[in-house]
Amino acid sequence: MAMLELENVNLHLDGTPILNDLSMELWSGYIHAVVGPNGAGKSTLASAIMGLQGYREFDGRMTFEGEALKPLPVDERARRGITLGWQEPARFEGLSVREYIRAGARDESEEAVDAALEQVAMSPSRYRDRAVDNTLSGGERKKLELACILAMKPRLVLLDEPDSGIDVESLGRMKDAVRLLRDAGATVVLITHSSEVLHWAEHAFLMCCGHIVGKGPVAEVSGYFENKCMPCDHRNRPEADEEFSIERA
Repeated sequence: MAMLELENVNLHLDGTPILNDLSMELWSGYIHAVVGPNGAGKSTLASAIMGLQGYREFDGRMTFEGEALKPLPVDERARRGITLGWQEPARFEGLSVREYIRAGARDESEEAVDAALEQVAMSPSRYRDRAVDNTLSGGERKKLELACILAMKPRLVLLDEPDSGIDVESLGRMKDAVRLLRDAGATVVLITHSSEVLHWAEHAFLMCCGHIVGKGPVAEVSGYFENKCMPCDHRNRPEADEEFSIERA
């Protein structure tokens, strides 16, 4: 069953087309990945789904569990269970880690806060009273953001470059946290340039020039990372290669 459906979505920023006749379905309860070159429109796609300022004026259809998203501001989308993990997480001067997690948590208890931190390999005794400011590294803020999302228990999670700034030791725990989200009933979308993160997913989309040029099992889409390009219908497409049997979008 599709949780989110996009049909013929077109979006321009400052007169430049970014999303071009884009159509896709995100199945409920799956981990999806979206890969493609820089400038393909991957982060713009996430911003449009979240309804961020400047990304809501698009043509086409976008529905979440059958409800049109276009009229809904970002706070209403959040209330329906949609959340976005930023490529570069924000800092919140004056908030402690504990307060930051509690702000959106379903369960505000100390035990729930500690559990969320432990799930992303952050020691509660070391971090719960820290300030969410520039004393935290980019990787620490990335893990903290995911802890906050875990505590929210959302329906649809969009994670932009979830491995950005994460050390190798913590990467496995981040993968486990993504699967915890899926196991708790969330649909997860990983926007990534990483072949390793792609393999956290169960299904993948390949974007280029603002539209979906391929979709299918991860094993098929992973060829993109080996060749930095895949056969498609673009006028500059590479020669057809029998090795790639990716399903056309």
